[in-house]
Amino acid sequence: MRVLRLMGLVTLFAMTVMVAPRVNAQDVSSDISTSELQKRVRKELVTLPYYGVFDNLAFQINGGTVTLYGSVVRPSTKSDAERRVGRLDGVNGVVNNIKVLPLSSGDDRLRRRTLNSLRRAGGLYRYFLGANPSIHIIVDRGHITLEGVVSGRGDANLAYITARGVPGAFSVTNNLRIESGRAQ
Repeated sequence: MRVLRLMGLVTLFAMTVMVAPRVNAQDVSSDISTSELQKRVRKELVTLPYYGVFDNLAFQINGGTVTLYGSVVRPSTKSDAERRVGRLDGVNGVVNNIKVLPLSSGDDRLRRRTLNSLRRAGGLYRYFLGANPSIHIIVDRGHITLEGVVSGRGDANLAYITARGVPGAFSVTNNLRIESGRAQ
């Protein structure tokens, strides 16, 4: 009798577990605001182990889907970014449009020359201090693109003019943005 009662309780428990609605981790995380998700994604990207001055990552959030884009010098940075962002609460999917720049010793030399020139120009050295520089230098087949944020229009122009003077550069694109709240 006791065994039958125990078996009945076990069966009832098993049926309750099977019938109980399953809670999906994505359902719980849907309460995360877009601004909070943006902060989390940004943090994951800037703390990637090999993310540096010669890489540039950006993202866009549409619902629970995060689209990654930009350019990196290492394939591992591309895959690490996708993996880290994909694990965040509130992310249902990741579209990885990050471009891995081609291997080129010429581009590597141009990256270093550009970085050294920018560090020596006026007060631009301050944008390269710390683990996460404000200016990122993207070199693709001899073409330089400056990405990031500077404090004023003068610094953006100085960076552009300095990069244009680096020997071996075919072209320079200045995508530097002015820090919000500053006079332009």
